Amino acid sequence: MNTTSRLPVTDDMTALTSWSPGRPFTLFTLPDVYNTTTLLLSDDEETLYLGARDALLSLNISNEGHLQLIKKIDWSPTDGDVTDCSMKGTDKMNCPNFVRVLQVLNSTHMFACGTFAFSPRCIFISSESFSPVTNPSAKTEEGRGRCPYNPYDRKHGHHCGGNRPVISRHLSEGDRVDMKLDDKPGWLEDPTFISSTYIPTEEKVYFFFSEMGREYDFIDKFTVSRIAQVCTSDVGGQRTLQRRWTTFTKAQLLCQTTGELPYNVLQDMTTLRPPEGASEDDTLFYGIFSSQWSVNSGRSAVCVFNLRAVKAVFAGKYKVLNRDTLKWSSQLQEKIANPGECGLHNASDNALRFVKENFLADKSVAPANQGLTLVSHDQRYSNIVAQRVTGAHGKEYTVLFLLTESGYLQKAVLVEGGAHIIEEIQVMKPQRVTNLLLSASKGVVFVGSSEGVASVPVSNCAHYRSCADWRRCTGHDPVAKSPQNIYIQEKGGSISFLATPTTLGTYVCQATENGFTQTLAVYEVRQDDDPAFQALTTPTAPVPDSRPEATSPLLKLEPKSQRPVENTVVQVSGHAPDDGSVNMLQRESRACYLKELVAVSVLLVMCVCVLLLVAAYNLRKSYRSRTAPHSPSLHRRPGSSEGASEQETKALKGNSPQVPKHNGQKTPNKGVSSGSNGHLPNIPI
Repeated sequence: MNTTSRLPVTDDMTALTSWSPGRPFTLFTLPDVYNTTTLLLSDDEETLYLGARDALLSLNISNEGHLQLIKKIDWSPTDGDVTDCSMKGTDKMNCPNFVRVLQVLNSTHMFACGTFAFSPRCIFISSESFSPVTNPSAKTEEGRGRCPYNPYDRKHGHHCGGNRPVISRHLSEGDRVDMKLDDKPGWLEDPTFISSTYIPTEEKVYFFFSEMGREYDFIDKFTVSRIAQVCTSDVGGQRTLQRRWTTFTKAQLLCQTTGELPYNVLQDMTTLRPPEGASEDDTLFYGIFSSQWSVNSGRSAVCVFNLRAVKAVFAGKYKVLNRDTLKWSSQLQEKIANPGECGLHNASDNALRFVKENFLADKSVAPANQGLTLVSHDQRYSNIVAQRVTGAHGKEYTVLFLLTESGYLQKAVLVEGGAHIIEEIQVMKPQRVTNLLLSASKGVVFVGSSEGVASVPVSNCAHYRSCADWRRCTGHDPVAKSPQNIYIQEKGGSISFLATPTTLGTYVCQATENGFTQTLAVYEVRQDDDPAFQALTTPTAPVPDSRPEATSPLLKLEPKSQRPVENTVVQVSGHAPDDGSVNMLQRESRACYLKELVAVSVLLVMCVCVLLLVAAYNLRKSYRSRTAPHSPSLHRRPGSSEGASEQETKALKGNSPQVPKHNGQKTPNKGVSSGSNGHLPNIPI
């Protein structure tokens, strides 16, 4: 046995980490047990029974957060049964015994049926010892007509489909006899059964399924969702409809908004009983619907119907089936009997023939709110359960738990104006067959899958650590309505603001939704005395932020004192502990010199750049002066280079030419300037 507690804090386990951080749930698995998709609670809700592949299990759920194995029953077909199954062309993976029916029969026994290698079998189980009870021949009961052959066919506790869809009654006692639906066309048109519910005050069982809508003339097959009813006291007619349902009627469930195509394929249905003291007519049916139309492909819708509207439709007019053409019509005719009325087993043959041809209600059952309760554009829902809860102020709310085909469990709260999904958590991998079961007394939702059984608490607000997390536990994000936007809410939920004398005090974190306000957390912001900064501090009023209001909880300020305080950034990230108390503010106070640091850094960089430029310029100038040629010809006049060159050559050889003086006048000898005394530069006279 492997019972583990999983914390889905990674991205691959939690879809919306910010919505459900640290969301704990318990997962029960066994190494050799798979497909635990059939769930049943005991009457006292202390034991959970599981129907799995080749096994039945009982779990102790009395301890919160723990699933403990009590006993396991191995119930698998023989090797010969599996061989015969595969030889018939069935995939060998579908040949084990998948337990699909598990019901409480009475105070001492339970009843279970399985596919048993495509040859359904049923057994009785002792509730006290949780062991199979066999008949004297030690053979199991025939399960044909009580359990589906295919493990992936839909079924529910009040019907079991075999090769043909049926609504039947078995194991009858007293004056009641086993019953089934008439085999003639029109009663059921290739149905897919979803669920059923028993209303004791009505003495009726209501069935929910989808089938082909033969009353519509479409080129393609058109699927419709149905609700049907039979009376538990029905025993069939004396001559007509012997051992057949005389009270069977059906009507269409319409999940649609005005001007749009309907969501016509029913996926799941759950029943929500009325509050204590209310009328049974206030019973609600919440259903998940999908659409066969490409425009709504990939979407799911939730619609709610009430029993009062269902009864009104069944009490109205009925369509007439032409047996020759198998066409339905709404023609008026004399009403000989009331279809669906209990007690028709004693009616005349004419009355029974009338109800035999008039069992489809003329009108459809519309949603209770005349529209869709919830629409998901990116998730396809597969299972649903509903619960009524009472808020702190005494008002009742309806909470829906929705399981998606991708393995996510969503929690939605219905309030005036619509539904709000307040939490989402992944509990399993995407898979084909799943089941959802709610235990109101334990406050948990059980999710059955091929991996195992997950136990998810219906509420988990104590584990939220920040104000932003708390508000998501109670509803969608409220909008900030503070008169001064003096704080900034960070992505992780923390709140930062400038601590000044006007911002010290008590902060109340509130969530507001649809006009309702709830206090979620209280924080105390105070400044510790620090003498080192007393002389440097100056009171500073907060500067209102000109940015648009951000989506964040409402922080109400209740100042406690007015005293000088240095400019300090306070990080608000408190959390509520498990005992419900609120911890004091966890804060960090320190002086902020970010702007000064940036300014000094910029000036330093500029100074360094100037110094580098000056040094480079001086270095370049010095280098050029050292490398330039040093020649006397640089001091001569232009045009005297040739004569100077000859005299310089002679002088260097020691032959000083004799040049007559002309008292400063130019001499015939070119290239010698006046005032040089006829001597070359740098040569001593």
